[in-house]
Amino acid sequence: MSTHDPSGTEPEEEGGKPSFDKQPPSADSPYDTPPSYGGQYGAPPGSGSPYGNRPPGDGPPPGQTPPPGGPHGSPYGGQHGSPYGAPGPGPIPGMPALGGWGARIIATVMDWIMVEVVAVLVLLPFVSFGRQDGWVGSAWLGYLLFLIYDGLMLSRDGQTFGKKLMKLRVAMLADGSSPTSGAAWTRAATFVVPALLCCGGLWWPVDGLFGVFDRPYRQCIHDKAAKTVVVSTA
Repeated sequence: MSTHDPSGTEPEEEGGKPSFDKQPPSADSPYDTPPSYGGQYGAPPGSGSPYGNRPPGDGPPPGQTPPPGGPHGSPYGGQHGSPYGAPGPGPIPGMPALGGWGARIIATVMDWIMVEVVAVLVLLPFVSFGRQDGWVGSAWLGYLLFLIYDGLMLSRDGQTFGKKLMKLRVAMLADGSSPTSGAAWTRAATFVVPALLCCGGLWWPVDGLFGVFDRPYRQCIHDKAAKTVVVSTA
């Protein structure tokens, strides 16, 4: 007559060890505990970040700072050896490539020429451009108009007309969103005010060259001040 009790537990393996598949789940097991998405790089759903949510296993553990070079040595996880990186996983998942220097310079020059043309047209009825003071006046007005133009455009969506044409966008470094109003005006003021007050056109080469040597995000001084970064939209 069989003594097997169907309601009983499974017999232990030889040596008194319980069967592997009968062990209770461990609190430390990565298969039993859902991944955490906390930290400044784990954008929650509906946060407005264009880089989406962090996939499991991507990015730094919650509360820790990501390595500057990303998983592939590029600040945004580029895998192709480009100094600007290529789109891929990194400190912020899906962060696009950094904007190229040529495109950034052309975009700024285009914006400046457009603003300066407006300044000349505004002053044309009041000053003579056959004399030096007419051009000096238009340059000063151009500085002020550029400050207003840059601050308003960047606080709207992170793009000026020049940046739109060159497929660039200014983004908050923390989460990739469009610059806040404070960040946009800080960036514009840091770019224009030193040139307006004391340094003239010398400030802009200094500001730009700072970004050439900055690592890992190639931020100019005005980007550092506003905590922004210029990325590609191509």
